[in-house]
Amino acid sequence: MNRLLVASAIALSIAMPLPAYAQDAEADFLELREEAWQWMLDQTPWLATNIGDPRGDGKLGDPSGQGYEKRNEDVRAFVDRLDAIDADALPQKLAIDYAILEHDLRDTLEGAKYPHTRYISFTNRGGPQQAISGLPYSSPLFTASDYDSYLTRIEAFPEYVQAFIENNREGLELGLALPCEPMEGYENSVSGLIAQSPEDSVWWQAFETRPSAISESQWADLQVRGRTAINDGAFEGLGDFLEYYTEEYAPNCRTDASPGIGGTPGGQEYYAYRVRSFTTTEMTPQEVHDLGLSEVARIRAEMEAVAAEAGFDTREAFIEHLRTDPQYYPTDEESYLEYTAALAKEIDGWMPRLFGKLPRLPYTVEPIPAASAPGNTTAYYESGSIATGQPGIYRLNLTELDQRPLWELPALGVHEAVPGHHHQIALQQELDIHPLRANGTFFTVFVEGWGLYSERLGIEMGLYDTPAKQMGRLSYEMWRANRLVVDTGLHALGWTRQQAVDYMLENTALSEGNINAEVNRYITWPGQALAYKLGELKIRELRTRSEEALGEDFDLRAFHDTVLENGSVPLDVLEAHVDAWIAGQLADQ
Repeated sequence: MNRLLVASAIALSIAMPLPAYAQDAEADFLELREEAWQWMLDQTPWLATNIGDPRGDGKLGDPSGQGYEKRNEDVRAFVDRLDAIDADALPQKLAIDYAILEHDLRDTLEGAKYPHTRYISFTNRGGPQQAISGLPYSSPLFTASDYDSYLTRIEAFPEYVQAFIENNREGLELGLALPCEPMEGYENSVSGLIAQSPEDSVWWQAFETRPSAISESQWADLQVRGRTAINDGAFEGLGDFLEYYTEEYAPNCRTDASPGIGGTPGGQEYYAYRVRSFTTTEMTPQEVHDLGLSEVARIRAEMEAVAAEAGFDTREAFIEHLRTDPQYYPTDEESYLEYTAALAKEIDGWMPRLFGKLPRLPYTVEPIPAASAPGNTTAYYESGSIATGQPGIYRLNLTELDQRPLWELPALGVHEAVPGHHHQIALQQELDIHPLRANGTFFTVFVEGWGLYSERLGIEMGLYDTPAKQMGRLSYEMWRANRLVVDTGLHALGWTRQQAVDYMLENTALSEGNINAEVNRYITWPGQALAYKLGELKIRELRTRSEEALGEDFDLRAFHDTVLENGSVPLDVLEAHVDAWIAGQLADQ
């Protein structure tokens, strides 16, 4: 993206009339950008609903192989049109849009070269059940039309499942299946959603309170329809998938000594692509692995210093204390949730001191749904929408409380809620940018890199005020550094699952339960876990560069706003934008 590197010069130049060829390039790109956005809304009904566009109502999307191939054909056509545009003739206001769209489309086409992209379509953390299990939380439920869309989606679920199953059957014939060990117990995440009656299911939550816009007679009719939809739609579709998984998929899962994707046909090349895709860099798996080893050594030294501060002779002794002392662990679900919510409110008070622009959308703290909590990660963020009346949700795992230390919660909260995921994602939805970028682009390396960078902001907030909490932050940073080593070890270097577990037990303060869940995640979701540390390192690098260039004139709030003001972007686009900001600040001095 060399054209972006001249952003500062463009910003400082005197406005001149655009020549005709530049006007043509701008018009062509504006047309293409809008068509790509409308196409995206057509293809992703969830996204359409989330922004209040009715075209998505009642739809679940198309998980079939035919749908996958058709989408790739459309992307190829968009790329051909993009290539015909003279990108260097575009004004700066469109240069970032072009760069983001180009990156997104080309990445999709590169992924389409590998059959893994099509046929390995779920992980140990989710599958087709995700298409409807979150409906009660993510659907607008204000009017009769909203409920019609809600129920139509539930009714369509069996057909959606059958298309999903047929696609995965083809993958099994090619030897493209998930490995057995990390999928143990997966069937429970499906069966746990099948309740004794519709009223006992998660989908009945939509009927707990009648909206004022719906009459009592309409409400009664909707409830009758709801019972049938849940029985014949949700429960039937879940039963079909459960039968397929237990009788066809699980018996054909992979049993290789090394469970990584590198052991499948073409797997090494596919994993190298996943590394490039999730990091938006040209780094190789070996380069990532080596960087991880370096980061682990650096953080380990910091952990040893904190252990000494706490009065322990070794890092290992302090970690053992943190893992086993009951004082650090919640005793009941309600107190754990309340502690987390109170801490989140404390962190809220710091936000105006760190940012000049804050989003309107609030967030709340809620448990991970019971059916999907066992074996799931410690917490995650679920984005909301002003259009649908849905707040952001910081979801907390309330299972296995003896594996959920309280000293993790400061770092966890700033990552998942604010100033991490909620702040960044909610703000992106409200930015004055084209809706394709505000709602349709998601670069994991930026989003998760920002989340990890936010953990470091907890230092400036004073959140890590005990050695235990300091070790909690360092353990979380070490956890992400370990990912660089473990993910590449599993998928490119032939590691066994136990090697990965042992490495993380040796180098982090995470509990064994959390480590087992995490390793299972890395095995079934190749490359995704690399994004966190690589994104964080880039943001830290850019902050240091800004501080050194601007000296006493460095404004932390302005820097943060600059990093976030374009939404989620590839790392090269972010770097060029921050460099342009630095140049502008220097010019104003």
